[in-house]
Amino acid sequence: MIAVDLIQDDIPLLNLSDDISTAVTFFNDYKLHQIPVFGASKFLGLIDEEVVLNALPKSKIKDLKKYFRKEEVLSEKNLFDVLHFFSQGNLSVLPVIDKDNNYLGCIHERILLQKVCEILKVENPGGIIHLQIRIIDYSLAQIAQIVEGNGGRILSSLCLTNSSNSKLIEILIKINQEELSGIIQTFQRYDYKIIASFHKNLHKEGLNDRLESFIRYLNI
Repeated sequence: MIAVDLIQDDIPLLNLSDDISTAVTFFNDYKLHQIPVFGASKFLGLIDEEVVLNALPKSKIKDLKKYFRKEEVLSEKNLFDVLHFFSQGNLSVLPVIDKDNNYLGCIHERILLQKVCEILKVENPGGIIHLQIRIIDYSLAQIAQIVEGNGGRILSSLCLTNSSNSKLIEILIKINQEELSGIIQTFQRYDYKIIASFHKNLHKEGLNDRLESFIRYLNI
């Protein structure tokens, strides 16, 4: 999946000649924090909602040129590059251009989140285990072997840096089983630290309680 595959067609565009009132209407109607600006059929940059709201009521978009943000991504960039741009720029939309600097459209943060959720198999039933181990001992093949040895299958995985110890790595895995006690016990035998787990323990909490605890864990 590359940037051009994530383009959404209904992102509004502003022109240099547009009044501030037009921009305010667009921001209110589309619930965006940035909108692309065009002039002479060329993409000039993004204008922030805050800049527009603080502008003089009778001014035009062209009067705010110094505030335009030149945020853009090449059409062939991958999903991870797109995520990086959104994260670094604190964006709600990201313009996509081709190698000739032609504007192709915008990626909306909502569409990006949907694609990430699809990749991470968020809607698939199963459980989640948050592991920690020394980087020198990390082996995705071993993790998969432990899961599959207990009759499970890894649906998705994420590697996370440990902020307090650079010699450790954390792994989030989504597994296609809702009862993970056996898998957890095997990980512990192999010296993996279980930071957290979210699954259907037959002897513990109900589904709603597990969902609520997972949401609190993610700080949503």
